[in-house]
Amino acid sequence: MLSLSHTFVRAFRTIHTMTKTIGTHNGTFHCDEALGLYLMKLTEGFKDAKIIRTRDESRLAECDAVIDVGGEYIPEKLRFDHHQRGFGEFFSSDFKTKLSSAGLIYKHFGKEIIADQLSLSKDDSNVEILYQKMYKDFVEALDAIDNGISQYPQDIEPKYEDRTDLAARVGRLNPWWNQTDVDLDSRFEQAMELAGSEFIERLRFLGLAWLPARDLVVKAVDTRQEVHESGQILIFDSPCPWKEHLFEIEKEKNIENKPLYVLFPDGLSGAYRIQAVPSSPNSFESRRALPEAWRGYRDSELSEKSQIQGCVFVHHSGFIGGNQTKDGALMMAIKALDM
Repeated sequence: MLSLSHTFVRAFRTIHTMTKTIGTHNGTFHCDEALGLYLMKLTEGFKDAKIIRTRDESRLAECDAVIDVGGEYIPEKLRFDHHQRGFGEFFSSDFKTKLSSAGLIYKHFGKEIIADQLSLSKDDSNVEILYQKMYKDFVEALDAIDNGISQYPQDIEPKYEDRTDLAARVGRLNPWWNQTDVDLDSRFEQAMELAGSEFIERLRFLGLAWLPARDLVVKAVDTRQEVHESGQILIFDSPCPWKEHLFEIEKEKNIENKPLYVLFPDGLSGAYRIQAVPSSPNSFESRRALPEAWRGYRDSELSEKSQIQGCVFVHHSGFIGGNQTKDGALMMAIKALDM
């Protein structure tokens, strides 16, 4: 027979191991709460949490956390709604997009999630870089769409990046107007998985591919005077996503004499590409395109016109070309500087 003390201990353990609950609204769902709930369940405190979809205020009041419903934004009480009058929370002073529930959860738990998913220390400086980058590249668009903010109101430049169309794809998981036999909670679970898996996929790319490329770009920028006295030619040891990093590093280092050409290996053949640096990361315009006299020509004909051996091609727009060797590509870049 159990003693009173044993009974108390067992009851205490039961209370403190009870499954936590996260409340959100029922009915039609959107991408912001689907992602917000997925992210919340990636945290240590809520990884085994049960999701309750309801608008019953008494049931929501009993939940350990509430997302996208309830009319309150009180982070210390784990209340994360953004629909109430007077709400005006932003990710930081660098952004002008009002947060949705996705942005709210990411703002408060994003660093924990990034560190855990990529096995980084929370104090690692890369966590902050990825925290900012993931919001700009992935989460901000979901905040903007949920808040009805146009990507292109009147400006030439977009107000935010939308690389996934994720909000629309999540929205299509809702039942059609004339469907009545759909399990909405099951569809919401699909929406969470869709939104969350894409978040993780993007995070892994940024953490394991995009971020390491920065080191290569920094090295190329720091050694550019060794390549050519102008400092306007960069050489990478391997192909990598360099454009965005280059523009950020130019700002950080206050570089005025900006690079014009980038050289990198083309596969395992020993050939090299020469690419003109664009005027902005997403622009099709180049700071200085390869010479017009070379454009559209290939192989021996191009080598003859350029007086450089081993030429492979120059694109008709002049933004990229190739040579059979690294030295040949470097000669093309040096000659292009003077033309």
